[in-house]
Amino acid sequence: MNISDITWNEPARQKILDDADRVLREAVVAVARENDGISSDDAFAQINGRIKDRFIDYEPGPDIRTYADAIAAGEIPTDEAE
Repeated sequence: MNISDITWNEPARQKILDDADRVLREAVVAVARENDGISSDDAFAQINGRIKDRFIDYEPGPDIRTYADAIAAGEIPTDEAE
């Protein structure tokens, strides 16, 4: 067996991705719900603060900025999960 052969099987890999998406979604919606009129920079910081300790080797990327911008623009629904 090669070291490169040690990987998560597909069901486990999908669960990891689904869990990561859920954590991100929950953080984005919570920041939007709790912070009416927040700036994009503050939303970005709050999202990162909520999820940075939930992932191994986390680094914020441009997707987080996209969601922060959407929060600042009031584009994230907060009344119900979609």
